[in-house]
This record gives sequence, C-alpha cells and structure tokens, in this order.
Amino acid sequence: MSNPLAPGSLAGKRALVTGSSRGIGADTVQYLADAGASVVINYRNKEARAAKLADSIRAKGGSALVAGADLTDPASVAAMFDQINAELGGLDILVMNASGGMESGMAEDYAMTLNRDAQVNLLTAALPLLGPGSRVVFVTSHQAHFIRTTETMPEYEAVALSKRAGEDALRAMIPALDAAGVGFVVVSGDMIEGTITATLLERANPGAIGARKEAAGRLYNVSEFAAEVAAAAVDEVPANHTRYVGDVSGFDQSEE
Repeated sequence: MSNPLAPGSLAGKRALVTGSSRGIGADTVQYLADAGASVVINYRNKEARAAKLADSIRAKGGSALVAGADLTDPASVAAMFDQINAELGGLDILVMNASGGMESGMAEDYAMTLNRDAQVNLLTAALPLLGPGSRVVFVTSHQAHFIRTTETMPEYEAVALSKRAGEDALRAMIPALDAAGVGFVVVSGDMIEGTITATLLERANPGAIGARKEAAGRLYNVSEFAAEVAAAAVDEVPANHTRYVGDVSGFDQSEE
C-alpha cells in the first residue's frame, strides 16, 4: 500500500500512536514517519517490537521515540506524556488506536476499563500537549460504532459496547476540543483481515471473517486501513466527525 501522505508533508509535526508496536498502529506510525513526522511508538508489553520499528524508522532518516505505557494505569499514562513533553515539547497528532477486551485472563470489566475509561483519561492527559491545529483520531469498528442499531456476533458484543461507550465519551469532549482548536475524527472500519481481533473472533466463531467478507464484498487489510487512519490525521474533519472505511450498507444508520 502506498503512503497516502506526501513526503515531507508532516515535517516538524509530532505524532503519538497508541498500541503501535504492531498491526494497524505500526503501519500508521510508518506512514506518519515517512511523511516527516517525529513519531512516538507506544506499547504495553511488546517493547522489542516497538524498538525494532523505531530502529527501522531511524535507519531511513526518520525520528522515532519509544514510550511504554499501560493505558489503564493513569500514572503510567502521565509518565508517558512527561517523557513526550520532555523530548518533543508537545504533540500535533494523537492517534488513539489501542483497544482490546477479547484477551484471556483479564478482569470482567477490562473491556470497558480500556476502551472507555482509559481513552478518556488518555485524551484528558494529552490535551495540555495538543495546541491549536492539532488532530485527534479515534480508531473503532463498524461493529462497535453501529452497535446500538445493528447486532454483532456474541463473542464481540462486550467489546463493541465498550468501544461505543468510549466513542460516546470522547465525542462529549468535542466542545472542549473545538475551543482548544483541536480537531477530532472517528475512523470506523469494517473487520480488518490480519488483525489480532479478527484472529480471536475467527478462533471463537470459525467462519465469521469469511461470512463478513462475503457480505461486504471485500475487507481491508492492515496496511490499507492504516493508510486511512493516517489520512484522517491530516484530511478535513467531516461534519459528523466520522470517517467510514469499508462497506456500511449492512449496518442500520438510522441514528447517524
């Protein structure tokens, strides 16, 4: 997938992508870095992967900072932003990509803690570093975005509800973001082939990805979807603050 951002178009910009040691986050970081941004690669427990990605960006002449943080721990998040502020002096782009809830061995309320509470805390903590003209991008799925009007598979319902709760809580912050001159965009995508979530869903419900692919016609892969996320960081903010990626015809949009 080619970079949707022109070379040098983000020169002088500073970007943090949460959950960016692998998958969609890693590809998004790469697109931003290739466009000239100084990027912050955030990870929870994949430090080696984050360091390898940072090394590859630096080898091409880019600027990359590695910042570990558990987003469900406010003290950890605060320490991450202290590090970013000390080394970069602020942020121009915040991509809220990290999410979860299908992992085994987590507390019953983990999905809501990560996908709603931690996201609100993350953006609140980031605001002092985001100046006028900066951009916040929240990454979600159609299955979560439309969960109030369109049922999803039972294995994903708890995650979908928590992701939508997080989106709603962040949207409630738009007036404050507008007042600070910070743009906010939700990027909602269909199931993405090759992601951890898709793998877990297929394991729990064999055939689920194939069925969705047949219904939608095609599914975006990780690189393609990451390109849309990167573009959302610079393109004009839609009137409804939502950028749709992939087919939405199978979802009830009556509340949109």
